[in-house]
Amino acid sequence: MESVLYAITNVFRYRGREGQWAWALHRVSGLGVMLFLLLHVTDIFLISLGSDVFDAALFLYKAPPFRVMETFLIFGLLFHAANGMRIIVLDFSPRLWRYQHIIVWVEAVVVAIVFIPSAYVTLAPIFR
Repeated sequence: MESVLYAITNVFRYRGREGQWAWALHRVSGLGVMLFLLLHVTDIFLISLGSDVFDAALFLYKAPPFRVMETFLIFGLLFHAANGMRIIVLDFSPRLWRYQHIIVWVEAVVVAIVFIPSAYVTLAPIFR
């Protein structure tokens, strides 16, 4: 718990530019994905309680707040995967570290290109 508080308080103090923000967002997206997996396992457990309980839970997931949370989940998954790939590429090719700030921006553009249409499809039923 102490390391979590340290990370939260120092994320705004350290001036590591793009790398620092990618690190912080990678941590937050990883926690979000972990929370989703916990919710998903709980949801699957509801099948054992009967189809009525499971169907009621699925009905909740169509509600607007859950659609918004699903949009955050999509972003978290996309960013976490893209940033993980960036880290792998930089670990296997250390000479690319000097271009890290450029690679982070390329990653952001790729995530945005995939995320924006996905967010539109996810959020469109709310506005219909």
